[in-house]
Amino acid sequence: MNTIAADLILTGRYLLTMDQSRPLIENGGVAIGGDTILAVDRADQLLARFPGARVIAEEHGLIMPGLVNVHTHAAMSLFRGLADDLPLMRWLNDYIFPVEATLTDEVVHLGTLLSICEMIKSGTTSFCDMYLFAGDVARAAEEAGIRAWVGEVLYDFPSPNYGALENGFAYTRDLLARYRHHPLITATVGPHSVYTCSPELLTRLGAMAADEEALYVIHLSENEEEVRTCRERYGRTPVDHLEALGLLGPRVVAGHCVVLTEGEIALLAERGVKVAHCPESNLKLASGIAPVVQMLAAGICVGLGTDGSGSNNDVDLFGEMNTAAKIHKVDRMDPTVMNAEITLHAATLGGAGVLGASGLIGSIEPGKKADCIVLDLDQPHLTPLYNPASHLVYAARGSDVIHSVINGRLVMRNRQLLTLDESAILARAAELGAGFRSRRDGG
Repeated sequence: MNTIAADLILTGRYLLTMDQSRPLIENGGVAIGGDTILAVDRADQLLARFPGARVIAEEHGLIMPGLVNVHTHAAMSLFRGLADDLPLMRWLNDYIFPVEATLTDEVVHLGTLLSICEMIKSGTTSFCDMYLFAGDVARAAEEAGIRAWVGEVLYDFPSPNYGALENGFAYTRDLLARYRHHPLITATVGPHSVYTCSPELLTRLGAMAADEEALYVIHLSENEEEVRTCRERYGRTPVDHLEALGLLGPRVVAGHCVVLTEGEIALLAERGVKVAHCPESNLKLASGIAPVVQMLAAGICVGLGTDGSGSNNDVDLFGEMNTAAKIHKVDRMDPTVMNAEITLHAATLGGAGVLGASGLIGSIEPGKKADCIVLDLDQPHLTPLYNPASHLVYAARGSDVIHSVINGRLVMRNRQLLTLDESAILARAAELGAGFRSRRDGG
């Protein structure tokens, strides 16, 4: 007899668990109680075992873990298309940093809500964000009911949020304290990069991350210019620079990692550094193709990130999976590398591992948090179906996601967001966008 009642049961044509012991269950389902997965099994077994539960049954549905976006700047949804077709440093210095200097807490809150709408509607249930006004990013995530790792970006120059750098340390400490035991929000420590942060700043933030047992989230070796600048200043590459400062370790989440030597890959693996791979942003900014095949072979934990919408220009992880799988095949001239299963793992359980949360999310297993999505397979581009993992990486789209459950809470049903007023968010974002466009054009 059950001692715990299920609140919700999802059933479908397939349950893709990402659990190696029982990866795919036909006519399967998941039983959820509170914020936790109680059981996975065939649908008929679950319905018999938990007779009082609410049931969402999808005859053509595929149930899978929610996707984990390990690197983004959610509020940059408001900069989508503002400055395109530019190299990274010109894009940052001539367009992004100037407009970011005018940001306010409410603008960041609204931009984050806009990005969260897009993320939920395309299957993401967790994201890792480093940006300005991080408290307002966290506030938006709380309102939406989405799982988030959130950090305030620090750099050597004054911030439009906290002003002088010393205030940034106080802001980060407050953020860490506020979300220390939150069920959905985890605060991180966020130095921007080696080219915007002095060695002293990098080291001080490293000590804070160690004291707080927090993730240390940083852009690292994103392109050749960053590597060249670091060599000119410090006589070392960005990876060697962090190593010399004693900062490489298992709590480091390194964004991009495009320009790496074989020795640096071995060093990152030895130190347990996690990598956030952002293929579409790297392609659009012509930063290059990260050596992810080599990283995975070395044993590095790699997850997928979209980066911000200012440089992608979306936060759809289904599209990111498709790109990731294909670019590495042509980069290595080998169609067998970065196969569908490896790529799907990077967007789910691999991403959870990057964030130190593989015991909580990333797969559908009893005892884990109930972060699940359901896709509608009854689509021309998904019929017929021979291999679910292949379809998810090479054929599925974010718009195929019809239901989303995060932490046991139904946040989207039949593509309708249940926790956010999507229409109001879109209308307000359009107004703000008109203002940004006027400023860019000198109006």
